[in-house]
Amino acid sequence: MEELVHLAASTLVSAAATAGWERAQRALGGLWRRAHPERADRVLAELGEARAEVLAARRNGDERAERELVGEWRTRLRRLLTANPDMVLELRRLIDELGPRTDTDAPPAGGVRLTAHASGRSRVTMAGRDINITKR
Repeated sequence: MEELVHLAASTLVSAAATAGWERAQRALGGLWRRAHPERADRVLAELGEARAEVLAARRNGDERAERELVGEWRTRLRRLLTANPDMVLELRRLIDELGPRTDTDAPPAGGVRLTAHASGRSRVTMAGRDINITKR
């Protein structure tokens, strides 16, 4: 169960920082409405706060803050499953719905796909982030 919960928390936090944000809200809201309808709105508001935090963390390169958010949501999801073990399949569906696409032509979730073909004496330099090139 711990591996499932960790994967779900990581997937949820990652989705909060991507175009999959609305899907993440709907999926998480659905889980909480079925298990604890009286808490669903509060949990969704807290997910909104987490979204703001993860976006700031990524903007600032703060990996620790993002890991901490995953830890917070892992605890929440573990408690949810402990109280509602019948929700395991729904949590797996959440992971499948929000997880990275497997389409090989699409970039990975939250990233870019770089492809280069070189021949002869050509030189290729690619970077997914900052790069400095000094020609010698």
